Amino acid sequence: MDLHTITEIQRPSRLEDVKEWKQGYAYLAGGTWLFSEPQVNTHTLIDLDTLQWPSLVASDAGLEIASTCKVVDLDRFAAPPEWIAAPLLSECCHSFLASFKIWNEASVGGNIIMSLPAGPMISLTTALEGVITLWPREGEPRQLPVVDFVTGNHQNVLQPGELVRSIFLPAHALKKKHAFRRFTLTHLGRSETLIIGTLCPEHGDFLLTITASTLRPIQFRFEAVPTAAEVRKAIDGIPLDQYLADTHGSPEHRQHLTYYFSEQIRQELSA
Repeated sequence: MDLHTITEIQRPSRLEDVKEWKQGYAYLAGGTWLFSEPQVNTHTLIDLDTLQWPSLVASDAGLEIASTCKVVDLDRFAAPPEWIAAPLLSECCHSFLASFKIWNEASVGGNIIMSLPAGPMISLTTALEGVITLWPREGEPRQLPVVDFVTGNHQNVLQPGELVRSIFLPAHALKKKHAFRRFTLTHLGRSETLIIGTLCPEHGDFLLTITASTLRPIQFRFEAVPTAAEVRKAIDGIPLDQYLADTHGSPEHRQHLTYYFSEQIRQELSA
């Protein structure tokens, strides 16, 4: 879509080149949402691709994903063999409601910043205990778990002008066993629920991450593989009004799927 309200595009080589932040400014990475509908209140785009951040940086400590990393690059990433949870990268990349054209342009950070319940990059980075780095306009960078970044349907903690720099996935999470469950009304539809479980082979701790069915990511951590009753009791604590209601599913159906898939995941990881 042509954005007829845009009067200026800034292409900084350093973020310091952006001297000020005004109402009507917007950061541009993939642009798949910016160019999907009129942006009548936006007049200036700041192109982040010209900053040339490395998309993916792997180390012994884990994987750093730039906010500008394209989804297709994440899907093609060849992980070290000891990162046995790495197949989750591709599974979540294939959980988009998007064409191949979108896939090649959409950014990981953009999907997280949109903060929609069905955002698969939120599911991925939350389940793998990701830590997000934010660059405010003034002050020092701040970090927080991705699970705390999204606060509701299309809501997050970003302040005006604040930028998502990267998401870091720690190696200890990438070395965990995992189980993945997703439900959509149609084969290539939007996720009605997406649930991921991980199990630490060394310490035995079990992490259950519930996304898409709820307004924000919800996690339950257990010191060992829980019983069916323990999982059900934890999910019982999610109020019905925290489940999403839209054309893709009712809160009651999403709640049912959450119970159903969580028990499947528990059984798979306890085998």
